Amino acid sequence: MRKPIAPSRSAVRVLPEGPETFFRLSPAGQVKAQCFAVRRGEIKDRIDPKFVLYGGHQTLKGLTIAALGNLVVSEPEYGSAKRAIPMKSPDDVKYIRITDFGDDGIAPGHEFVTAEEIENKYRLEENDVLFARSGATAGKTFIYTKDIGPAIFAGYCIRFRFNPKKALPWYVYFYTKTPRYQAWVRSMQRPAGQPNINKEEFKSFTIPVVAPDLQAKLVEELQAARNARYNKLAQADALIKGIDSFVLGEMGLETPKPDGRAVFAVRLYELKKRCEENATRLDPHYNTPNFWRLIREIKEIQSESLGKVARFSDFQWNPGTCNSEFFQYIEIAGIDVLTGDITATTTPVAEAPSRARMLIKTGDILVSLTRPHRGAIGVVPKNLDASVASTGFAVISEIKDKRFSPDYLLAILRTSICLQQMLQRSSGGNYPAITEPELKQITVPLTNENVQKRIVSEIANRKEQVQRIRAEAAALWAKAIENFEGKLLFQGAKS
Repeated sequence: MRKPIAPSRSAVRVLPEGPETFFRLSPAGQVKAQCFAVRRGEIKDRIDPKFVLYGGHQTLKGLTIAALGNLVVSEPEYGSAKRAIPMKSPDDVKYIRITDFGDDGIAPGHEFVTAEEIENKYRLEENDVLFARSGATAGKTFIYTKDIGPAIFAGYCIRFRFNPKKALPWYVYFYTKTPRYQAWVRSMQRPAGQPNINKEEFKSFTIPVVAPDLQAKLVEELQAARNARYNKLAQADALIKGIDSFVLGEMGLETPKPDGRAVFAVRLYELKKRCEENATRLDPHYNTPNFWRLIREIKEIQSESLGKVARFSDFQWNPGTCNSEFFQYIEIAGIDVLTGDITATTTPVAEAPSRARMLIKTGDILVSLTRPHRGAIGVVPKNLDASVASTGFAVISEIKDKRFSPDYLLAILRTSICLQQMLQRSSGGNYPAITEPELKQITVPLTNENVQKRIVSEIANRKEQVQRIRAEAAALWAKAIENFEGKLLFQGAKS
């Protein structure tokens, strides 16, 4: 079969109504043809190829259906437009934005922000469902529970409050994880630089409405599957998070624990010495005792500044001279902070972001300069050779000091002893950032070749285990969703 072309170049042929099936999508809504036909009676709302091709026209037979807009207790609402600011206390009201939640909810240990002004009309209540309305993740959903703590939601989300007498909120939420909903989302995202699905379009999406006891049973089954999946993912995360203590233990190092002091003093001779190294940093953050205790501990063993260990790349990409229609773009969010794995998005050259300028190659180490202490650090895999990275990264292209193996350098940069130094040398409010010259100043510990090999081998083993466990979790969830949708379709077949 020939490869499918972009939806904008597809063609719709409208056929008269009849018994023959000319074209159908796969259950996951995947493209199966370049040219296709659809019966005239199936055309609703829109006739553009993308809408039809991805399943926006699909209906459910034999089931009672209802539009989301008819299942709510109040009109769905757009969120707050107030600016996000850092939280000063764990008791602050959280500000839920589309960047805070994924398709699985909010990850444990997530760094929340608050808003510069808390407007009560945007406060979330138990079982409110949020729909992301804009950006690459338009259509993803999130259900709020009180265990998250007091929260409001941001303007790129739309809040739906469902009437439990008509449809259980968790039932609706879980239905948005089905292939039919995902196909509908793809069909609604009109070709544009910024995909968008508005409130009225979300209100128009239809779901099967079955008996309340069946809804409750389906929700219970999916909750159990969801918990089993989370347990597996927690097991995988624990393996990754344990790498830090393993690496430091191998080197005889330990990250100093915060002492909680809000007020401290620095001896004048120490301050003068630090000024000789960095005359611009006299601020309290930079001079926090914990940071300097860490640096003293590192310098007690063999170490070197990152700028002397590695060479940084400045290769630039110019979209104006690109011969291709698309390119692979790596943003900071494209690095998994737990594993360091890198993913890219296929982006039209004509829509290249202004920050898409760093030309990279296989083996380069990308280090996020924005909120570097989060650990968005990874090595470019073979399949992303000649990709383009955001200027929000520093790119290490070569190891000058051959005492450091590339894999060991990557491992040590991802440990708390280096991330804390990056935090120390960062500045800024909502999104602390470090400059490349400051990044080059961090102190990197060195150990012998055998220890380096043990560290690299252990990390590789753990990542292999993590991939296996995550695959098991994904398969478990996919099977649960398949059973969920299958039981609904069975109800339709009985009708």
